[in-house]
Amino acid sequence: MRKMFLLLFTLSTFLINAQQKVNETLKKELDEIMKVDQGYRMLFDSEITPEKREKLLKDLNIDKEEFEKKNWQLVAEHDSLNMQKIENIISKYGYPGKTLVGEPTNQAAWYVIQHSTKIGKYLPLIKEAGKKKEIPFTWVAMMEDRYLMNENKEQIYGTQGKGEMTKDKDGKQLFINFVWPVKDPKNVNKRRKEAGFDSTVEENAQRMFGKDFKYETYTLQQVFEIRNKNK
Repeated sequence: MRKMFLLLFTLSTFLINAQQKVNETLKKELDEIMKVDQGYRMLFDSEITPEKREKLLKDLNIDKEEFEKKNWQLVAEHDSLNMQKIENIISKYGYPGKTLVGEPTNQAAWYVIQHSTKIGKYLPLIKEAGKKKEIPFTWVAMMEDRYLMNENKEQIYGTQGKGEMTKDKDGKQLFINFVWPVKDPKNVNKRRKEAGFDSTVEENAQRMFGKDFKYETYTLQQVFEIRNKNK
């Protein structure tokens, strides 16, 4: 009985200590940052109803006229402000992962960095957070893919899509969506599975571009040709 009591006491102490590790003040700050990051983007969701958009504008304290005037510029402004906050947090705590702020708050810094121009600077930190299980490896994979795409290099896991304005054979302007070129595309789904993704590259493409989208492999050369047509 004494041994059982000691075991329960030790377990309770462990759980309490685990809970105490969560920085509630930081968690609250990051939750607010993520609310802004995701909320502003939801405003541009084609499937959102006018009623939900109105409510979202109110929840985010956004003036409707200012939103209609600035549009994506408003998102860029808040992305910049959020990035400043995240950099201050990282300088003090390192990456705010699940040990420090719990889940899903450990997503907040990742989202802000993913939407910034500073992925190259923070990708090593993200990889380290993934290695320590502070964030899922799938998030590491998505950020690495975006970094490679931004560098005009082949991505690894097929997580990133792109839209480009080009011209058809008759010279008319045409906007096309495609999955950014993937290294060794024949084995991409094997790599995705090993990384922890529960969808194929084809399924992910439909998630990005719609259920009727048909995945096709592109090479970097084809992408550069698409861009050149619109010059």
